[in-house]
Amino acid sequence: MTRRHSRIAGTGSFLPPRRVSNEELAAQLAERGVQTSDSWIVERTGIHARHFVDDGVMASDLALAAAQAALQAAGLTADAIDLIVVATSTPDMVFPSTAAIVQRKLGVAGCPAFDVQAVCTGFVYALTVADAMLANGSASRALVIGTEVFSRLLDFDDRGTCVLFGDGAGAVVLETSGEPGILATDLNADGSYADILCVPGHVAGGGILGKPLLKMDGRAVFKLAVNVLGQTARTVLDKAGLAPSDIDWLVPHQANIRIMQSTARKLHLSMDKVLVTVGEHGNTSAASIPLALDQGVRDGRIRPGHIVLLEGVGGGFTWGSVLFRA
Repeated sequence: MTRRHSRIAGTGSFLPPRRVSNEELAAQLAERGVQTSDSWIVERTGIHARHFVDDGVMASDLALAAAQAALQAAGLTADAIDLIVVATSTPDMVFPSTAAIVQRKLGVAGCPAFDVQAVCTGFVYALTVADAMLANGSASRALVIGTEVFSRLLDFDDRGTCVLFGDGAGAVVLETSGEPGILATDLNADGSYADILCVPGHVAGGGILGKPLLKMDGRAVFKLAVNVLGQTARTVLDKAGLAPSDIDWLVPHQANIRIMQSTARKLHLSMDKVLVTVGEHGNTSAASIPLALDQGVRDGRIRPGHIVLLEGVGGGFTWGSVLFRA
């Protein structure tokens, strides 16, 4: 029996129109007695701006726009899709899934639609799940989406976290192929680190128990992230029988420029081979990798035949990677 493969047939992304510069954010924080500056943020993170949604805009709205762009790039309409997987930590509702809501907004019905929650590694997890479902014949064309409205989880009295995150969505159309597009994947998690990056609140009895705002041990996250990103990159390359020198583009989770630089050094890659969008997007969690990927495809840097490594790390603690040929 011939093995089924999958390939990325189209990419799309969407950022909410409201761009918040470091200067604007610093001024807003100063009104709360929280001191920061553009230079402080840029030096530590590489972030110059981020995008925030307006009131009433949900993760599914961002996902819909990114999905429509990916479908257009693939030359398809929504009724050609037979699987929808959405990676998000900021769903529209407790249930139903954001994927089901996106399905409704796309005007289609019948195909499986579900969410994956692995925080900043979410898109890598979702893409790996979709690839496996296409490989076993459960679907032929999938929409894989990362979408987040992290601005609603931020503690604006904590300058160590509130300056880092933004809102956005990215999507890909994944379809079956006779030749491998997705070359190898690698997923990992270690729940013993759950407390270093989390939102410790939940709904109970019509109210919120705990604090529903993001908290992070920045030093612990940085140390762990740099270590595991290097590990997963080498693991997925080994699975594909390739070396770091074979990589044309590294598209990492866009959390912090220092983490990306450290990962590139571990792989002996020039930063010229790393797609960096964190400066204008901030950390958009599960949306950051597909956002960066779409930008690289649309500006012509990522071209057919290129070997591309996607990798992410996030709360859980989760980490993983996908290696594919464009």
